[in-house]
Amino acid sequence: MRQITEMNQSSDTKQDSKPELRDIFAEIKERYKGLSKSHKKIAAFVMKNYEKAPDMSAIKVAQHVKVSEATVVRFALSLGYEGYPEFRKALKNEINSKLTTIERINMTLGDEEKEKLMQRSVAAVLKSDINSINGTLESFDYEALRQCVDLIRGAGKVVIIGFRTTSLLTEHLGYYLNLILDDVRVINHGVTDIYEHLIKIGEGDVVIAMSFPRYAQKTYEAVEFLKNRGPKIITISDNEHAPINEFADHKLIAKSNVYSFVDSLVAPLSLINALVVAVGFKNIKETKQTFNELEEIWKEHYIYTGDEFVKDL
Repeated sequence: MRQITEMNQSSDTKQDSKPELRDIFAEIKERYKGLSKSHKKIAAFVMKNYEKAPDMSAIKVAQHVKVSEATVVRFALSLGYEGYPEFRKALKNEINSKLTTIERINMTLGDEEKEKLMQRSVAAVLKSDINSINGTLESFDYEALRQCVDLIRGAGKVVIIGFRTTSLLTEHLGYYLNLILDDVRVINHGVTDIYEHLIKIGEGDVVIAMSFPRYAQKTYEAVEFLKNRGPKIITISDNEHAPINEFADHKLIAKSNVYSFVDSLVAPLSLINALVVAVGFKNIKETKQTFNELEEIWKEHYIYTGDEFVKDL
C-alpha cells in the first residue's frame, strides 16, 4: 500500500505538463478482450462513468469496482501511463478536448440508460453539477481571486472575452461588472471585426478570458494576440491545462463536467458570481451608492413587476 501511495504522489508532484492526446477509449475497447477479469471491471467502470472517473482517485475507483488500489494503478500502467494520476489527467483532457457531441451522447446512452433515461437523467445532471461546485470549492485559490479583484478594480478598462457556450458567461459577468465599474466591454461574437476591438486593448487594461470544453479556437487566438500588447490577462477555465492558460497572468479554475451533450456551466457561473461580489465589496460604499441610485431609477420606470403597485401606495 505504501509503495502504491508513493507512486501516486510522485506522479502528482511531477512538473505539470499537458498530457499527450491519445484515443484512450479506442485503446480500451481494442484491448478489452485481452484484459484480465479485474482490468475488464475497471475498463467498464471508466467507460460507463467517464464524466466522473477523471476526478476519482485510484482508491475511489478500487472501492467502486471492488478490486485493490494496486490493481487500478497496474491498469493505468498497462495502458502506457506512468501512474494513475497521469491516466486521470489524460482522460480528463480527452473528454474535454476531443469527444464530439455525438460521441458524448453515445457514451452516455447505453442500452440500459436509454430505457431509463427520463428517470435518471435529471438526477444525474444535478449530481454532476453538485460535484462540479464541490470540486471547485475544495481546490479554490482564494489568493488568486484576491489578486484578480485588485487588478479589476484598478484597470483602465475591463474586457471580457469568450465565444460559443461561454458567451453566456461573458454576458452575465459583463452585465454585473458594468453596474459597478466605469468601463467594461464584452467581446463574444463577430468574425471579421474581433481584431478591430482587440487593437484598442493595451497596458493598464485587464482582460478576462473564459474557455470551457469544447474550447473555442477564437478565444485562444484572441488571448494569444493580446498577450504581447500589455494587458493583464485573467483566465477562467476548467483546469490548469486549458489552452488559454498558456497566456494567463492569473488563473481561476471552476470544474466543468460533461453529461451527454451538455457542457455544465453551473460551477463557472458560481465562480463568476463570487468574483462580482468580491469586486463589489472591494469598494462597498461606492457599490451601495450605485445600487441605491439604480433602485430609484428602476422603481420610477417600473422595471420590475410590482413596482407600479408600490408607487401607487
